[in-house]
Amino acid sequence: MGIVTGAEYLKRMARLKSNVWMEGKRVECPLTDVEPFRSVLKAKGKLYDMVHDEQYASTLQGKDQKINFSYDIPRTKDDLVKRRKATQLWANETLGVLGRSPDYVNTMITVMAGAKKFFSEADPQFGENIDAIYKRAKEEDLTFTHTFVNPSISRKPFFPDGQGNEQPIATKIIEETEEGIIVDGARLLATQGGMTDELLVIPSAAFIDSDYLFGCTIPSDTEGLTFINRPPYKKESTFDSPLSSQFEEGDAIVVFDHVLIPWNRVFLYRNEWLMNDLFMKTGMESFLLYQAINRQIVKTEWLLGIAQALVTTLDIERHQHIQGKLGEMIIALEAMVGFVYSSEAQAEVNDYGIMVPKLESLKACASYYQMTYPRLIEIIQLLGASHFIAAPSEKDFASSIAPYLERFVKGEYVSAYDKFQLIQLARDMTMTEFGTRQLLYERYFYGDPVRVLSSLNGLYSKKKEELQMRISDFFEREK
Repeated sequence: MGIVTGAEYLKRMARLKSNVWMEGKRVECPLTDVEPFRSVLKAKGKLYDMVHDEQYASTLQGKDQKINFSYDIPRTKDDLVKRRKATQLWANETLGVLGRSPDYVNTMITVMAGAKKFFSEADPQFGENIDAIYKRAKEEDLTFTHTFVNPSISRKPFFPDGQGNEQPIATKIIEETEEGIIVDGARLLATQGGMTDELLVIPSAAFIDSDYLFGCTIPSDTEGLTFINRPPYKKESTFDSPLSSQFEEGDAIVVFDHVLIPWNRVFLYRNEWLMNDLFMKTGMESFLLYQAINRQIVKTEWLLGIAQALVTTLDIERHQHIQGKLGEMIIALEAMVGFVYSSEAQAEVNDYGIMVPKLESLKACASYYQMTYPRLIEIIQLLGASHFIAAPSEKDFASSIAPYLERFVKGEYVSAYDKFQLIQLARDMTMTEFGTRQLLYERYFYGDPVRVLSSLNGLYSKKKEELQMRISDFFEREK
C-alpha cells in the first residue's frame, strides 16, 4: 500500500474498534462519526492527501516515493534538511497545534528500527521484532500514539487492594506465556489515545524493577485495552472556535486489563542497561526533539502572524512598546531556527549509520521554549486586551443586531466581522480551554522544566570541563 490517501485513512479509522470512554460513556459508533474525534481525524486526513499532491510530493514523500517522509531513515545531513522541511510543511497545515501529527511517533518507530542492532544486544529476536514493526508500519502507513508516563499513588507504582495484596497501578508484567507477556495496570497521557492504528508502549525512566520494563506496539483495539479520555473542550463554529473545532486531539488514561502482548510485538524486555541507553544511543531523543521543535517553529510563526494581524487591525503599531513586544516574538522565532540549524550543522552519524542532529542544541531549545512560550501567549493577550473579553459570536453577526456591531466595534480598516474573526482565533490560541491546554502542553511537553535543565547541564559536563580548563590556562599564561 505504501502511502494512503486521506479517504483510505479515514475508512481505516472508521473500522477501528478501540474501547474508548468519554464523560462516563463508551463511544459505540465509529470515531469518524463522533466529535471531538471526527474533526481531528479529518484534519489528519488532509495531511495524508498532501503527500499525494504534486505541489508537496517531493517534500512529503520518502526518497523511494513509496512511503511518507516520516518513515525514511536519515543517513545524511541532506536527509535531515528534507525531514525538517517536511515536518514544517505538515505542521503549517495545523498551525503547529497538533502534537500527534503522524510523523511524531512514526519518527520514534523509524529511528528504533534503524538501530535494530541495539535491541538485538539483548536478544536477536527483539531486533527482528522492531524491524518487522517498522516495515509493517511504513508499508501500511500506520498511525501511532504512545504512552510512557506511570501513574502513581503517593509515588508508589502499586497500592494495597484492601486484602493484603499489592494491586498494580503502573502497568507491569504479571505473567509470561508461550504466546507473549500479560500486563496489567495503567499509563497516562496518551494524546489521541484510542484513535490511532496502534499504541507504542515504552518504559518509563522511573521504573522500579524489571516487571515494569518492556517496550512494544499493539493495535489500539487490542482486547483488554481501554482509553479513558478527558471531556472534550466546548466547541462552537469555526468562527468562534477556529482551532478547537478542528484540532482537538484529546488526552487519555490508558488501562491495561490483563492485556496479552505477543512476543513478536516486544522489542525491549527486562533490560535495565538497554533502557538507560534507549533514548540517547539510538538517537531517538534527538529525533523526538527535532520533530517537536520544527513543529514549534511553525507554531511560533503563526503566533507572530496573529500578533502582527492584531497590531495592524487595532492600528497600534506606532507605539514603541508594541514594537518591542513584536521584537520579543521575532527573537524567539530566530532563536528557535538557530537552534535547529545548529543541530543540523553539528549532526553526526551514530553507531547504527543514522545521521543524528546534535542533542545538546535541541535540548537547549526545548528548555528555552518551555520558558518562552508562556511569554509569547502573554504578548498576544496584552495585544488583544479587552477585545478578548466581550467578543461577539458568529450568531451575533447572523442576527438583527449585526448592524450595531458593524457600527460600534468595527476596525479602523476592517469590518467588525473580520476583526472579531481574528480576535476569536487569537482567543482560541491563548485563552480558551484549548489554548490553555496548549500552554500547559508546551510547558511540560518534554517533562519537568527543572529536570530538563538539569539534564542539559549533565549533557554539557565535558564541554564545561574544557571551558573551565581555559580559566586555568589563562592564569598559567600570566605566570
